[in-house]
Formats: sequence, C-alpha cells, structure tokens
Amino acid sequence: MENKLKTIDHTPVAHRASTLFQVSLLQSLANGDYCGSVTIGQLQQHGDTGLGTFHRLNGELIMLDGITYRAAGDGSIEVVSDDETTPFSAVTFLHADETSTLQEVSDYDALLQALNQRVAARGINRFYMIRLDGLFGQMHTRSVYAQDEPYARLTEVLMREQTFFDDENIEGTVVGLYCPPYMSSLNATGWHMHFISKDKTKGGHVLGLRISDAVLSWDDINSFALHLPQNEKFHQFDLTIDQSKDIALIETNHEN
Repeated sequence: MENKLKTIDHTPVAHRASTLFQVSLLQSLANGDYCGSVTIGQLQQHGDTGLGTFHRLNGELIMLDGITYRAAGDGSIEVVSDDETTPFSAVTFLHADETSTLQEVSDYDALLQALNQRVAARGINRFYMIRLDGLFGQMHTRSVYAQDEPYARLTEVLMREQTFFDDENIEGTVVGLYCPPYMSSLNATGWHMHFISKDKTKGGHVLGLRISDAVLSWDDINSFALHLPQNEKFHQFDLTIDQSKDIALIETNHEN
C-alpha cells in the first residue's frame, strides 16, 4: 500500500505568514474595467482587512474586522451585501507583527516617511498591510459615484466626477497596503490607503491627513495570490503600455 504523508502546520494561526489576495490589476481598473468578478462573500473568505472598489466603480471599498463597507460617492457609509461584486481589491487576514503609536504626524507625506523607514528596515520587497486606529486632526478623502457603460478610463472619471470630503478631529481607522516596486505592472507601488470613521458614517480613499494620536498595527505579508477576471474587456487590454502617470494620478490626485 502506498504511504501518503500529510504535513500538518502546527504554527499558531496568528504567527503564520499572511497572504495578500488581489482581485484583478489596478492597471485594468485604470483602463475602465469596472466589471465585478468576485463576490464580497468570496472576498471575505480570503481576508478580514483590505481595500478596493465595487462593480461599476460604485464607491471605495474598506474591509475592516471582516466586514466590508462602501464609502459612496456622497461620502456616506454602508455595509455591503455578500452578493455584490468587486472588480479590483486586495485583502488579507491581518495579524499584527508589530504595534506602535504615532503622535502628532503633521501630514500625509510625514506619515509616508515614517512608514517607509519601517519598510526599509523590514524589507522593501514584500507586502505590508496596516491599520491606524485613532484621532485624526484632519482627514481628506475622495470617492466616486457608480458609472454606466461604456466605461471611461479611470483618470477621466476622476477628473470630472470624483467627490472630496474634509473632516477635522475625527476618530476612525485607516487601512493601508504597501506593494513593493516589482508590482508596478499589477498594482500601485508604495502605499494605498482608505479611511472609515469610528461611527461608520464617513470614509473614502485617503488623499491627505494629520494624525493627532493613533495606534499602528503592522502585518508582514510574504505570499501573494492573484485572481484574474474572465471578461472580454480584460483580455483585450494592452497591459504592456506604461500607465505610471495614470496610476500616480489615481492614487494621489497629482501627476508625478
């Protein structure tokens, strides 16, 4: 009889390497592929923390503590049903490898500098997911309303239709993802962040902030899984074209 050996991982769950599960490519979204390919129910099987968007580009996706929220085009927040779909998102089960406090961080650039110092020390070539829970002296976010076909490119949508929101002294959580430089053809490299208020009434894609006092939870991610959509639009894109300027505009609302 053939011996079949099964290896059992006895490592406690909290100490196992995290996997980043990504739906499609940001570059595909940038080209105007807003067709959802994975349900929120399916997405939540791959993570409890993350960010992205929804079918038809209908708002900003924030996943926190296993619940998926939409920051809609009017800035309001709602819990999303399991049968809604996402065309682009990235999630993981967040297990904090490090926690620390951040106080009196003057602006978004100062936050990125502090985070990138940690990236340099921990290794620039893997992924990181973070959450920042605390009080934000300022929070500048954006969202967008659902689009209708034929879909315009994402930069065109943002130039004419994105909505902006500014809040002061607001409590809440920032979910942030770091992608290493070699991901430049699959996602935005560096940091991408979404915010949701503590009372779950406000949120969106982070464009600027000031931190008064916050707790930083940091998760090292050593595995990556990519789900590719199976629609005709995706398979017709020329994804060899350099989209770095478009991606910079999408992430920061400014061209590099």
